[in-house]
Amino acid sequence: MTTNVNKIDSNITGLRIADESSIGVLPGTPIWNQYEPNDYSELGAKISTLVRNPITDGRQRKKGVVVDLEAGFGFSSDFTQTSHQNILQGVFFANYRTKAERTDIPSVTVNAGDDTYEIVSTTGFYVGSLVFGSGFTNAGNSGLHRVTTVTLNTSIAVAEALTAEASPPTDSKLVVVGFQFGSADATIDASGTLPKLVTSTKDLTQLGLSVGEWVYFGGDAAGNNFATAANNGWKRVRSIATNAIEFDKSASAMVTDNGSGKTIRIWFGRKLQNETGSNIVRKTYQPEVSLGAPDTGSPSQIQGMYVIGAIPNQFSLDIGTATKITSSMSFMATDAVTVDGPTGLKSGTRPTLVSADAYNTSSDVKRMKMSLVSSSDEAPSPMFAYLTDLKLEINNNLKQSKAVGVLGSFDISAGTFAVSGSMTAYFTDVSAIAAIRNNSDVTIDVVIVKNNAGVVIDLPLISLGGGNPDIKLDEAVKLPLSMDAATAASISTSMDYTAAIMFFDYLPDVAKV
Repeated sequence: MTTNVNKIDSNITGLRIADESSIGVLPGTPIWNQYEPNDYSELGAKISTLVRNPITDGRQRKKGVVVDLEAGFGFSSDFTQTSHQNILQGVFFANYRTKAERTDIPSVTVNAGDDTYEIVSTTGFYVGSLVFGSGFTNAGNSGLHRVTTVTLNTSIAVAEALTAEASPPTDSKLVVVGFQFGSADATIDASGTLPKLVTSTKDLTQLGLSVGEWVYFGGDAAGNNFATAANNGWKRVRSIATNAIEFDKSASAMVTDNGSGKTIRIWFGRKLQNETGSNIVRKTYQPEVSLGAPDTGSPSQIQGMYVIGAIPNQFSLDIGTATKITSSMSFMATDAVTVDGPTGLKSGTRPTLVSADAYNTSSDVKRMKMSLVSSSDEAPSPMFAYLTDLKLEINNNLKQSKAVGVLGSFDISAGTFAVSGSMTAYFTDVSAIAAIRNNSDVTIDVVIVKNNAGVVIDLPLISLGGGNPDIKLDEAVKLPLSMDAATAASISTSMDYTAAIMFFDYLPDVAKV
């Protein structure tokens, strides 16, 4: 190979990350998902050497030896709806808690107005399910549809018109994103300690929800909304029974509503939380950074670097004022290797990046509320009317496993899943300072919505620190705060987790307000 370039520009490099089948081992056909880094904080391996320094009359050291290798990788990027969904599973040491999601769709058929998706398994699909399609050749087969008929393990028919499609692309997908209740079947009972969604017909355990999960009530048609506005919008699930779901967080205090004449719509997403016990799942990754071709005569011979056996160690999310939401992530790894141009990049599938807009903090953040934990009030008053910034940090406290005969590490051990953060609030009331001193139970959540999709981040139990007023000339008084999150098992035994994030593939237009 003839090297005839004097430099490689950063703008011709690229980042892709594949899931490993086991630490340091790729599957037979890895999928190299593309990412859009803003910068890199770490890449590759740091080599440690020890020189020889014998006592001699020459007063000189002798060449040393390589004794250790510390491999790692880190990058920052804009946080979007699609950019981090896969990699966050590694951060949380968990799989998503999903509703029905199908990618094996043999065909779309249309017979005498019977518009049907052929699917191998109908588990999780019910009459009334709201499904969101993506990746189909015919645009009308993607988007939102309501299920009208379910033929067991064969097909689902929908109310909206489809276009016949014999063999949808392999990346086509159907996801259950919500449910439409029958007329007056969804009611609100606010007579108890906490409000409940009550049904007489629909088995609510079939929705696939879990305690601590967020849902959205309402639709773009008036008939899909409760008559009382306070019963629509964002809610957090506290308990689930066959015909009742209780809520302990709500955008507004809910009131009794019989749902008369209404076909209420409820929306939900896939939930990720740090798990316990046998539900803990360690995922390892292999970042690939392509480094361009060193020979202009062979532009397709791309060189690159691979970080082997990489596990997310630290993740942070930054929400500031009048900016975009960004994140940073660092990995701890067992090794790093390079490949030259003739060898080329590793084999596998390299899908096209799914484009997504950045979230801005001025109009896309619909809710950022901190309040005292309450067991009897689903809409407690916020501790602060406004926050100027919020930074969340997750640390898995990883440690490399070293051994004689191994350069680098043979494995990586996980430590405590620690979630902390900082924020600055506008001061309004000394009661907030008192809550810090009293070590009161506090909770915080963030709702982000853009382009009919969204994200909810929830820390069900935190303790606050700081809180000394920051007083400056001609400025509003502010309170710099720190926080540490903990398991919320004391709130509910079903909420034995520290942090949760939910991704909604579809939300109605009204959720953007």
